[in-house]
Amino acid sequence: MPATWPPSLPQYVLEQGYNEKLPEQTIETQVDGGLAKVRRRFTTSSRLFQLSMQMTNAQAADFETFYTDTLAGGSLTFEWVHPRYQTPATFRFRKPAPQHQSIGSEYVRTTMNLELVP
Repeated sequence: MPATWPPSLPQYVLEQGYNEKLPEQTIETQVDGGLAKVRRRFTTSSRLFQLSMQMTNAQAADFETFYTDTLAGGSLTFEWVHPRYQTPATFRFRKPAPQHQSIGSEYVRTTMNLELVP
């Protein structure tokens, strides 16, 4: 059973820095003349997210424990909510690894890449 996003961490992402990429499900073939042929390549694929969150230093420490220990360095999936729909979903981390940027002495902005697991 996948881990669950810790309740001690922020439950919402920052609007600025949110990016959701729709899945690419087609393949195109160039032809000698006219329009390229386009067909569906996959029946299912995953969505990629770029997210930012503002955390306290204590929350950032909790996040690092969750990422490093609970998720084995980000290699395992976890349950959370879809950032836009607010419905239950399963995610995993994608490269590059999450990053913290200091915002004053008490806060950090954490950026991460996630994949919605179908």
